[in-house]
Amino acid sequence: MNNPGPTLSDFGHDPLWITIIKAVAIFVFLMLGVLFGVWTERKLISRMQHRYGPNRAGKFGLLQSVADGLKMGLKEDIMPRTVDKVIYLLAPVIIAVPAFLAFSVVPFGPMVWMFGHRTPLQLTDLPVAVLLVLATASIGVYGIVLAGWGSRSPYAVLGGLRSAAQVVSYEIAMGLSFVAVFLNAGTLSTSEIVAKQAGGGTWDILGLHIPTPSWYVFSLIPSFLIYAVCMLGETNRVPFDLPEGEGELVGGFHTEYSSSLKFAMFMLAEYVNVFTVSAMAITLFFGGWRAPWPISLWDGANTGWWPLLWFFAKLVIAFGFFVWVRASLPRVRYDQLMAFGWKVLIPLNLVWILLAATFKALRLPETDRMGIMAFGAVVIIVAFVVWLRFDTVNQRRREARAAQVEEEFEQLREEPAAGGFPVPALDLPHYHGAVPAARVPTDAKEVTSGSN
Repeated sequence: MNNPGPTLSDFGHDPLWITIIKAVAIFVFLMLGVLFGVWTERKLISRMQHRYGPNRAGKFGLLQSVADGLKMGLKEDIMPRTVDKVIYLLAPVIIAVPAFLAFSVVPFGPMVWMFGHRTPLQLTDLPVAVLLVLATASIGVYGIVLAGWGSRSPYAVLGGLRSAAQVVSYEIAMGLSFVAVFLNAGTLSTSEIVAKQAGGGTWDILGLHIPTPSWYVFSLIPSFLIYAVCMLGETNRVPFDLPEGEGELVGGFHTEYSSSLKFAMFMLAEYVNVFTVSAMAITLFFGGWRAPWPISLWDGANTGWWPLLWFFAKLVIAFGFFVWVRASLPRVRYDQLMAFGWKVLIPLNLVWILLAATFKALRLPETDRMGIMAFGAVVIIVAFVVWLRFDTVNQRRREARAAQVEEEFEQLREEPAAGGFPVPALDLPHYHGAVPAARVPTDAKEVTSGSN
C-alpha cells in the first residue's frame, strides 16, 4: 500500500499546543541523538581500531556522554582578555540555533491521529522547504566565521576563513545536486518530494512485471554521490575538517573557547548538522519515511506510526556512514579540498543537470525515462571513475618527477668531492689554534672583570 502522505494543504491547521508538542519532541530527539551519537561514534571507531571505547560510566559506557556534557556545563568558563565579547558570546548561539531550525521541515511520517487530532508527522512544510535547509546551513557558517574573528587569535581566524571558503565551494555543489530532484519531483516541498517516491510503475521485461525503483537514489545516483561528498564538506567532518585542523591550527575556530558550555554548543551544532544533512539525504533520495523493500510489501508498512521506525533506521545507517568515513580516511590538503569542489563536483553536476533536463524535456513515459536516466548515470559514473584513475596516475607521475628534480637540485648544491670542480682558497688569516691567544681569558679574575 503506497500511502501518498501529507501535502502542503495539510499544514497550518494544527492547534498551537500540538505544534508545541511536536517542536519539543524534535528538540528532545535531537538532544538525545547527540548524546547517543557521540557514544555510538566512539564505540564504532574503537571497534574498528580494535579498542573497547567507553566502558566505565554506566552499562557499556552509555553514561559517558552524559558525564561529558555535565562536565562541560559545570566547568569554569575562561574568557581571554583580548576577545570581542559580544561576537565571542554570540557565535556559539548563531551556529547552534539554525541547526535545530533546519529540522522543522523534515518529514518523519504520514498523517496520524494525535490526541484526537489528525496531523502530519512533520512540524511544518513550505513550497521552498529545501531552500530553507540551505539557508539555515548558510547562516550556521556565520557562527564559525564570527567565532574565529571574535577570538582575536591567528589560529582561530585562519579556521574561520577556511570554513567560509569551504562552505561557499561545497554549498554550490550541494545546491546543484538538488536540481535534478526538483526537476523530477516538480516541487521543492519536502513532503511532496517524499510523496513522489511512492512508486507504482512496472517494467515489462521478457513477460515479467518488475516494479520500478521509486527512490531517486536509483535514477539520480550522480546527484546522490555528489551530495554525499558535500555532506562531509558542509558539516566539517573528516576528511574535510579543515576549519578545525588540529595538526596545524591547534583547534581552529574554537581554539580560544575553553571546554565549557560554549564549546559544548559547537559540538552540539556539529552533530545536529550531521543529523540534518542525513535526514535530507533520506528525504530526497531514499524515499523519506517510506519502508524499504521487502517491508513495503506489507500493506500497513507506510501507515500509522510505523514510518517513524523506518526513518530512524535510515538515519542510523546514514550516521554510520559518517563514522565509517572518519575512521577510514585521512584529512586532505586544503588545495585538494578546493580543487575537488570547483574542478570536479561543480562541472560534473552541471553536466548531469543538463542530461536530466534533456530527458525531462523529451516527455518520455515515467518508467522509460527512469531507465534511461539510470543508464546515463551509470555511464557518467564509469567515465568519472576512469578519469579519476588516470588523474591519480598522472598525479603520481608528476610527484615522482618533482621528487627527481628536487633530488638533482640537492646534488648540485652539495660541495664537490676531491677531484671535482676546483674551489678557490679563501683569503683569510689562518690560526693554528681555535682562538688567538690574546683573546683567551687567563683566569677567573679576568673573566669577572670582562663581564663587568
